[in-house]
Amino acid sequence: MDLRAAPTHHGLMVVPREMRTTDRPLVAVVDDDESVRESLPDLLKEFGFAVQSFSSAEEFLASGEMDQTKCLVLDVVMPGMTGLELQKELKVRGQKTPVIFITAQKDEGLRARALAQGAVELLVKPFSDTALLAALRAVFPRS
Repeated sequence: MDLRAAPTHHGLMVVPREMRTTDRPLVAVVDDDESVRESLPDLLKEFGFAVQSFSSAEEFLASGEMDQTKCLVLDVVMPGMTGLELQKELKVRGQKTPVIFITAQKDEGLRARALAQGAVELLVKPFSDTALLAALRAVFPRS
């Protein structure tokens, strides 16, 4: 299959499930900001991950990708279900997917709450590639 002809999702190439390699863990990016959904997957792919992007928590939950997702890079503030609410919903469903929160709000109280709920890290936008990679290495120690 010619990947250049593959359908796109929010302007990003979608790699069909059957073409994903099992040695590349799936990282899901959930953010209502289109520029984040366009740029962050490229960086994550450079780090060696398979990536899917979603514009909302609801879209992620409806996608069928929950069981395959090995890590969520999740915006805290989104219309509808927030990132913290999605994290709680995943726990209710028995999912133990590691979460790296991203936010534009520098708020130590928010950071403390996110980490207390089990988040791996909370990164404040704009964050460095190094900070994201460090958080991913906490999830995937051999990456």
